[in-house]
Amino acid sequence: MAPGHIIFLMEKPTIHKEELKAIGIPNGQLLLKFQRVCNSVLKQGRIGKPELLSELKRMVVDPLPFAKTKNQLRTLAHLLIEKVDVRSEDNEAIQYDIRATALGYPIYGKEHIDSKALAQMDVAMRLPISVAGALMPDAHAGYGLPIGGVLATDVNTIIPYAVGVDIACRMCMSIFDVPATVLDKELARLKWILNECTFFGMGSTSKEHFDTHLFDSDDWKATKLIRSLKDKAYSQLGTSGTGNHFVEWGTLSIGEGSLADLPAGEYLTLLSHSGSRGFGSTLANYYSTLAIKKTGLPREARELAWLDLNSEEGQEYWISMNLAGNYASANHHEIHNKIADKFGIRPVRVIENHHNFAWKEKLTDGSDVMVHRKGATPAGKGVLGIIPGSMATPGFLVAGKGELASINSASHGAGRLMSRNQAFKEFKSAAVAELLRSRGITLLGSGLDEAPMAYKDIHAVMKAQESLVEVLGTFMPKIVKMADPRERPED
Repeated sequence: MAPGHIIFLMEKPTIHKEELKAIGIPNGQLLLKFQRVCNSVLKQGRIGKPELLSELKRMVVDPLPFAKTKNQLRTLAHLLIEKVDVRSEDNEAIQYDIRATALGYPIYGKEHIDSKALAQMDVAMRLPISVAGALMPDAHAGYGLPIGGVLATDVNTIIPYAVGVDIACRMCMSIFDVPATVLDKELARLKWILNECTFFGMGSTSKEHFDTHLFDSDDWKATKLIRSLKDKAYSQLGTSGTGNHFVEWGTLSIGEGSLADLPAGEYLTLLSHSGSRGFGSTLANYYSTLAIKKTGLPREARELAWLDLNSEEGQEYWISMNLAGNYASANHHEIHNKIADKFGIRPVRVIENHHNFAWKEKLTDGSDVMVHRKGATPAGKGVLGIIPGSMATPGFLVAGKGELASINSASHGAGRLMSRNQAFKEFKSAAVAELLRSRGITLLGSGLDEAPMAYKDIHAVMKAQESLVEVLGTFMPKIVKMADPRERPED
């Protein structure tokens, strides 16, 4: 080294305990673990300290999306979800054992279901509160209960993770007394209306509303958490999420007598799929974490922790879940009403259904139970529902057959055939674009993780549940709007 030259060594950024405490990480072993992992991440140089602290702040508010990632922050997110509350002895979890063997349950289309989903359902059927269950042909692994799982428990218990992270995610269909040929004649106008009236993304908001009477309900004053989320819910009314959420124009083909007052034919139809947005996900995160604190279960069953409806927390969740259900429905109505107004005609029929919810119902023996349908469609005798395929395959308007073995349930869609990461690796944009072009489908937004090939064969799924639903009509998407592909999936 030449004389007179001084080398300044750049000190690597470090996160200190005080900085972690300031954003809400509790003191103790959890704080030390956070500090070790965060400083390891900083050493890799892939993210700066300000960006990492910003991510941690978001994680403290809602760790669930981070728990789905593949990086080191996933471990920290799971620690936040699973941490034990030791503020007082009163908050110590009550410990429960699970059954040595699972209760029996029917599996529809087992050949279409992966082993992890089957294993998760087996664990759910070992819970001491489980009474009955069923697994739908679109099932795949999720948090706690698999997506496509139906679980009946003691009537005074409710499992937040068996309802799902997106509380009251649902389908809504508006049928217009307009021939389907308008899709070809007015493609540009219908595409413009879809873009003009829909807003996608985790932080998306809508400044103009069609109907806000839902916010007059006293339920918005029921708990401190609900009150704190009211403004956020208001701003997101009429918006859609990311991942597999969509709003699309298409054609609905129905036969004679399928729907009252509608003759056989092909109708212009609007279909949407979304849930309770940030309002619902925050409620889900809060009460899932609370259930884990209150209900001590073996590690394999931890995410199936429940709340007692006779407790204050259980009543809070019940009120919150039902309010999220009303909000999700209003959210779809907002989207459909705005689009109908722009189009200049009202729909002749609107059909909708939840598929992430819990209902108090009766089993065949007359016993009262709590039925959790996580990614499953209610299919009681004559109950209408919507089972979508993918952006390039048909969906179906169905009527339930009231099959008691399935606990009056059916699938909520085709179901994923592969993970999002696998889809990104396997598919090319050009191949997906060519498939959509060949089927006359216009796509606005979305990414390779939502490619039609990433989903199971909807026809095989429907065949596996012929005993559960009757097909009344076939919906074919034509103009599909989804979130920007850069958005993190939240379904």
